[in-house]
Amino acid sequence: MTGNAPHPPRIAIFGGSFDPVHRAHLALARLALHELTLDELCWVPAGQPWQKARELTPAVHREAMVRLTIAGEPRFTLSRCELERDGPSFTLDTVRLLQAARPGVRWYLVIGQDQYAALHTWHGWQDLLGLVTVAVANRPDAPLAADPQVLRAPHEAVALPMMDVSSTDIRSRIAHGERIDDLVPETVARYIELHGLYRNTPHRLDRDHHPTRS
Repeated sequence: MTGNAPHPPRIAIFGGSFDPVHRAHLALARLALHELTLDELCWVPAGQPWQKARELTPAVHREAMVRLTIAGEPRFTLSRCELERDGPSFTLDTVRLLQAARPGVRWYLVIGQDQYAALHTWHGWQDLLGLVTVAVANRPDAPLAADPQVLRAPHEAVALPMMDVSSTDIRSRIAHGERIDDLVPETVARYIELHGLYRNTPHRLDRDHHPTRS
């Protein structure tokens, strides 16, 4: 008599600038663990995303804030692969690197609705769709939209609800001396205060509250 074969490990890649990481990121990551029955969710702080014009906060701070956020959840891990990479960060390169190191895994990619809608502009997007199941963080009252090119390509997508919190707004609040306790984990708020981050950051138009980048 033979037992059921174990299912392959299920791991999600959750990338983003995390500048700073906030409560919506954490809530989405926890939801993905549950809804996708993940064995692991790998947070991937971005190096320098090729589609983001502004200069990011130094990687040492963004990595430290993510590590504070994920402490205490053993299924949360962090990869430094993009922080260690020279040049622009492409999600396809990251996925290939992580998959090569962890064969036999079913991979998911957590992205925001804005990223899903623009997926056809990403480097190697057709290859990317063949490697991962896309988990799209979407507002509950908004339809899941994508470019017709993406919809025609064979791929699997699942929807995850998300909170409307923006790292851009958080940076602006700090620059204007406003409190952010309700928007970021307590440990992250203390870290930002300790290191004086974002105090002179002007309000910018780039909206980076959605996870990952192309």
